[in-house]
Amino acid sequence: MNFNQRPFTVVWETTRACDLACVHCRAEANPQRSIDELTFEEAQALVESVKAFGAPYPLFILTGGDPAKRPDIFDIIAYARAEGLRVAMTPSATPLITRAAIQRFAQSGLARLAVSLDGKDSASHDGFRGVPGSFNHTRRILEWCAEFGLETQIHTTVTRHVLDDLAAIADLIAGHAIKLWALFLLIAIGRAARPEIRRLNLNGHQFEALFHWMYELSQSAPFDVTPREGYHYRRVLLQRRAAELGTSVEDLLGKAETNRWAPTDLAASARATRIVRAPLGVNDGKGILFVSHRGDVQPSGFLNLVGGNIRSQTLADIYRRSNVFVQLRDYTALKGKCGVCEFNSICGGSRARAFAVSGDPMRSDPYCIYQPVAWKNRRSRTQTEAKLDHRYPQ
Repeated sequence: MNFNQRPFTVVWETTRACDLACVHCRAEANPQRSIDELTFEEAQALVESVKAFGAPYPLFILTGGDPAKRPDIFDIIAYARAEGLRVAMTPSATPLITRAAIQRFAQSGLARLAVSLDGKDSASHDGFRGVPGSFNHTRRILEWCAEFGLETQIHTTVTRHVLDDLAAIADLIAGHAIKLWALFLLIAIGRAARPEIRRLNLNGHQFEALFHWMYELSQSAPFDVTPREGYHYRRVLLQRRAAELGTSVEDLLGKAETNRWAPTDLAASARATRIVRAPLGVNDGKGILFVSHRGDVQPSGFLNLVGGNIRSQTLADIYRRSNVFVQLRDYTALKGKCGVCEFNSICGGSRARAFAVSGDPMRSDPYCIYQPVAWKNRRSRTQTEAKLDHRYPQ
């Protein structure tokens, strides 16, 4: 797939309204909907613009805020499905999500529903999400989805508050027949940019240990496991698989770069589902685009750089030609370690994290501790690079 021409995933922030008060919220959501939101007619036009990329159509993900705050969300899903799109959604675990609502989501053609679980029990999860009862309601939602045959996945925001609970969460969700566990690695934007939340973030060595733990979990878990904004997991994955197969990392890297290995071939827990994991190489603005509640088009929801607006431009034109997207996909312009890393074609580092930490989306991912061969072999660095690298929390 040519990610210069088409995305693998289109994420639409249907609204910024939400009845939860999560301490890390990217959107800094509040209960009230905005008058600037895309209308139902504009949502229909957005569906058509996603289709304009051609078949196979990008995966269409409805997020927020809380999509359930829109009364027309069922009609939006039904319209997108009728037009041939695969639709997934990430609602909040609030009283808006009832058993009847889950049934309607399934009848509307929703392919998968994702809910968040940020603790092993009510105390840890509800404290993070800001609303008592959220933990128990999340589990009820999973049960209702199973009842109506709706695929599910779990999202967990990984910070220091939950790091020691991950094994317990894995055991908990193993009993719910989920398809995927996505671990979101905190990006310091929105409410997460506040100093007290930034301090909850992991450092580079903790990221590395987490990736090895995830790989080991994938060997036996009854669900797939993947990080979000942790693209350097792909490097760990290749290193571990190469060691197991008794081959070189370079050999596996070559296969991955030429698409002779699908992403699920690299994971022991590969499963065929209606929604498949993104191919290796997908990154912010490269295989992913994000449409805000008012139509701004960004490389991802965690990278607040705007390439255009769908109210005045076509989605394809913004993705293919805007300076924001074109620059992000130019890996020859990556700086520091990412610029010379032998894994950058399948990883590329988190552009959102680089921007949040340094203000430059093309700098190295500040939470990757790997030392590329070419980087280690350099005789010297510029004074600027040295100072910037010193700032990075490894």
